Amino acid sequence: MSCPLSIFKKTKKYLLCVDSDGCAMDTMNIKHIKCFGPKFAEVFNITENVQAVLDRWNDINLYEITRGINRFKGLAQILCELNPRDAERLAFKEWADGAKELSESSLKNKIEEGGGDIFKKALLWSQLTNAAIAELSDDDKKAFEGVREALKEARNTFDIAIVSSANFAAVKEEWERCKLLELTDCITTQQDGSKAYCIAELIKKGYEPSDVVMVGDALGDLEAAEKNSVSFYPILVNREEESWRNIGNALEGFVSGKKLDFKEQFTKNFK
Repeated sequence: MSCPLSIFKKTKKYLLCVDSDGCAMDTMNIKHIKCFGPKFAEVFNITENVQAVLDRWNDINLYEITRGINRFKGLAQILCELNPRDAERLAFKEWADGAKELSESSLKNKIEEGGGDIFKKALLWSQLTNAAIAELSDDDKKAFEGVREALKEARNTFDIAIVSSANFAAVKEEWERCKLLELTDCITTQQDGSKAYCIAELIKKGYEPSDVVMVGDALGDLEAAEKNSVSFYPILVNREEESWRNIGNALEGFVSGKKLDFKEQFTKNFK
């Protein structure tokens, strides 16, 4: 059964790190299409070309190389695209680009320090989005087809760790409900640190970087893998089930000494 990073112990030579939202769990699209985008339009009073704006939101967060971008960085990008000369929006982008931590708590600190109305709107948007996500039905939050079978097979050779930037409670609930948590050995989330940090800490359990694979769907997953000199296997957007069907052969080749080289295929899959 999956345990926290602090008490996890290596049992196999190889380690498979797996992202959650948009990678193992088919939750990323629904959260942006039903929650993030609509609440953005509501809070920021988007009344003209609404569908075009929502489509642009989805491109930034789902279909371009920026997929998986922090919610506040994504918000700053679209706000400045819609009005690139607005001083408040530029101030918010400056904060999003430079803040050491991008979270609701850091946003509250900025508001207390005298941040303008746009920071208050950003906080309200984030809170309303979280509430909308909490109201999604279980049918809206499910694993991609093929994930269970792939993890069950991989577990014969690999220790398996969830490496996610989402919050612990949500990840644990989703994986338990989908009966996937039982197929993992360790769970790491935003409370443990960045994905790159978590992979580094997992390696310290006794793995060689050359024996580790990161599975992910976004640029941040690839960058976390590269920072730790570990291999990367992509779950391609709009080709997720195909990617999970093919992972078995890729991991079999990896264990046999074949290099995983999917970076070009991964980047070309985006708009």
